Amino acid sequence: MDLRTVQTHHIPVSVYEAGAGEPLVYLHGAGGLQPDDPFVARLAKRWRVIAPLLPGYGPSAECESLRTMLDITLHTWDVIDALGLRDPLLVGHSMGGMIAAEMAAVAPHQLSRLALIAPAGLWLDAHPIPDIFALLPYQMPELLFHDVEAGRKAMTAGARMDDPEWLKNFLVTNARQLGMAGKLLFPIPDRGLSERLYRVRARTLLVWGESDRLIVPAYASAWQQAIAGARLLWVPQAGHLAPHERPEAVADAIATLA
Repeated sequence: MDLRTVQTHHIPVSVYEAGAGEPLVYLHGAGGLQPDDPFVARLAKRWRVIAPLLPGYGPSAECESLRTMLDITLHTWDVIDALGLRDPLLVGHSMGGMIAAEMAAVAPHQLSRLALIAPAGLWLDAHPIPDIFALLPYQMPELLFHDVEAGRKAMTAGARMDDPEWLKNFLVTNARQLGMAGKLLFPIPDRGLSERLYRVRARTLLVWGESDRLIVPAYASAWQQAIAGARLLWVPQAGHLAPHERPEAVADAIATLA
């Protein structure tokens, strides 16, 4: 992927790009986005993928003035404007799906297609979402992956816990990212989005891993009921990180919006 910077009203934003053709904007989840992301690589076989990094992620600058869900929503619209895009296919995963849904609700006539992959943003008392900020690293794979052991290996690949410089960089990066994510997801990811989803006019696809143990399948039904005409596609043998476990299957699902 290529990396470039665009300037918005608030801050410079780092943007990954790959592929060619029709534009697809991809909004990453709380874990961020790596330049070798397999899901983006799969999407890039069909679309020109534009993946902006949220403030505090990667080289993107932090921005204290972006404090609320509305701030982040409008900021992301600013990024799309700065990129010169009009009515791209908008795709968001988890926290990125929450932002994408807010964008579609705030500006219902500026998007015609929306794909949400296990989005955050709703809250069901019968199915509380685990507090990711209270979890220890070894607890994460069981919630995020269908294949827990493979997920554990993926999350620890490249770790050099005996290297003080690597550990320092890891802790700084983690703190920056969680600081941004905490504005939207802590203590619970409920910012009133359920009261705004009726405004969504985009043709909407929901994609969910059948083994999602972080945002369990009951939420898929709640989203489908909240957005008029939304379709729901299940991805077998995939957990919350379905784009990483089954990138081809998720990309093929999104292709049904083409």
